[in-house]
Amino acid sequence: MASTTFSGPVTSTNGFIGALAGNVTGNIAGSGSITHASTAAINATATATAAQVATGYITSTSAAATSITLPTGTLLGAALGAVRGTVFDLYVDNTAGASTVTMVVAVNGILSSAAADTPGSFGDLTIAAGATGIARFTLMFASATAYTFSRTA
Repeated sequence: MASTTFSGPVTSTNGFIGALAGNVTGNIAGSGSITHASTAAINATATATAAQVATGYITSTSAAATSITLPTGTLLGAALGAVRGTVFDLYVDNTAGASTVTMVVAVNGILSSAAADTPGSFGDLTIAAGATGIARFTLMFASATAYTFSRTA
């Protein structure tokens, strides 16, 4: 188990389940704000590395349509220290881009049933360019090597 350092009170009424991964700072309990200490830039079609995804925040400034394929569940689970029940939020920021970004799920990652049933919302894997071009995706791990993927904002 990794060492954790924090400042301020930490409370839970039902215990802590899962893991908070990535380089985050800020007041997670009170205001709900999270500041990502590092980000990853992916400006052309590519498979994201587990380390890039583990930052929790990917930017794209591409002028051309870009597809970002997530790493395999095995690689991503290892990078995040995931176990069954781990939940991880990934933000993709395309506000400085000039074309769409499309997320692609890789091996051992599947769209959640909500994403499959309602592709126009939870399953919307395309992020517009410009002012509205930011999205939050949630990965929920069923094991250390397999996750479901949904758009949650």
